[in-house]
Amino acid sequence: MTSSDEIHPFRIDVPQAELDELGRRIENTRWPQELPGAGWAYGVPVGYLKGLADYWRTGYDWRAHERRLNEFAQYTTEIDGQNVHFLHVRSPEPGALPMVLTHGWPGSVVEFAELVGPLTDPAAHGGDPADAFHVVVPSLPGFGFSGPTTEPGWTSRRIAVAWAELMRRLGYDRYVAQGGDFGAGISRDLGLVDGEHVAAIHVNGGFGYPDVPEEELADLTVTEKARIARMNEFMREQGGYLAQQSSRPQTLAYGLADSPAGQLAWIVERFREWTDPDRELPEDAVDRDWMLTNVTIYWLTGTVASSARLYYEDTDSGAGWAEPEPSTVPSAVAQFGIQDVAIRRCDEKSNNIARWTEFDRGGHFAALEAPDLLLGDVRDFFRDYR
Repeated sequence: MTSSDEIHPFRIDVPQAELDELGRRIENTRWPQELPGAGWAYGVPVGYLKGLADYWRTGYDWRAHERRLNEFAQYTTEIDGQNVHFLHVRSPEPGALPMVLTHGWPGSVVEFAELVGPLTDPAAHGGDPADAFHVVVPSLPGFGFSGPTTEPGWTSRRIAVAWAELMRRLGYDRYVAQGGDFGAGISRDLGLVDGEHVAAIHVNGGFGYPDVPEEELADLTVTEKARIARMNEFMREQGGYLAQQSSRPQTLAYGLADSPAGQLAWIVERFREWTDPDRELPEDAVDRDWMLTNVTIYWLTGTVASSARLYYEDTDSGAGWAEPEPSTVPSAVAQFGIQDVAIRRCDEKSNNIARWTEFDRGGHFAALEAPDLLLGDVRDFFRDYR
C-alpha cells in the first residue's frame, strides 16, 4: 500500500458547541404561514414540523446514536482527490463474502446500521453462518462524513470507480454489491467498471424509471400499468425536488444550510412520500430517531449542497438520459410495495436479471422499513455467488 492509499481510523466526535448551535437555531426558527386545513397538500404542515423539530431539540439524543455508530469500525481514505468515509466490519466467519452497500439521497450509512450485525454475524442473529458477509458501507462523496465534494464531475460512474478502488485497497479480489436509489445505479456501474471482481449485484427499487414504448402499453399487466401510473403521478406531483437539485442545487442550498427546520422539512418530506403509503407519517414507517440521526448528519457535516449536486452531475453528464450500457453481471431486483415502480421487462433490456422479488410491504427505504425482507432476499440471492 502506497502513502496515497493510506486508510485512517475514524471516530465520530461532534463538538458540543455544534450541537448547542443546532439547538439554538431550531429554537429560533422563523415559522412560515400556512393555509388552514391544508394538511400535506402544499407540503409539510407547520404543526407537524414544529412538533418534530421540538423533539429533535429536546428529546432526541444525538450522543446515544453517535455511540451506536461508533460501535462499527470506521475509516477514511482519499480516492481521486476526495475524502471517503466508510464502515468496514469484518465477519467472524472465515468464508464470509465481501459486500459493499451503497445508500442514496437523502440517505446515509445510517440506513444500514441495523443490518450490519445480521449480515456479518448471522449466527448471533438466528441465521446460518454460511450466509456471512464482510461489510463495507461507504458514505457517498459529498455526503455525510465523506464531507463536501470540492470539484465538479462526481457522477455515479465516478463513484463506482472509487468504490472499485476502495475494495482493492481493502484486499477484496471478489465481492458483491447492494444498493437502493443512487446506490442501485452505482452498484450497477460498479459491475460495469469492475466486472472482473464483482460477482453479482442486488438492488432494491430496480434500475430506473420504466420506459415503455407506446405500442407496448396495451400489453402491460395490471401491476405494470399501476407502476406506470404511480411513476407519472410522482413526476407530476412530487418531482419538484428532482428538478431543483438537477438544475440549481446551489440556490436551494442557502436556505437548507442555514435553517435546520428547512433541512428537516426537505428530507422528512421525502421519507413521507417514499415510504409505505399505508403509513400516515414518516415515523410510522421508519424509526423516528434513526430518521433524525440521518438528518443530523447532513446538518453537522454541512453536506446539504454537495449531496444535492449528485443530481446535477448525473444530469449534466447525460447519464440519466443515455441508453444504459448493457450489463452481464448477474443481478437481483427486490421491489417493496407500490413505491417501487421498476418493471421487469424494462430492466431486462440492459441487465442480466437472475432474480426478481416483489414484496407487498415496505417502500423506498427498504433497509429501514423492511430490513427483515431485504436481509432475507440478499442472503437468498448471494448464496449462489459465494
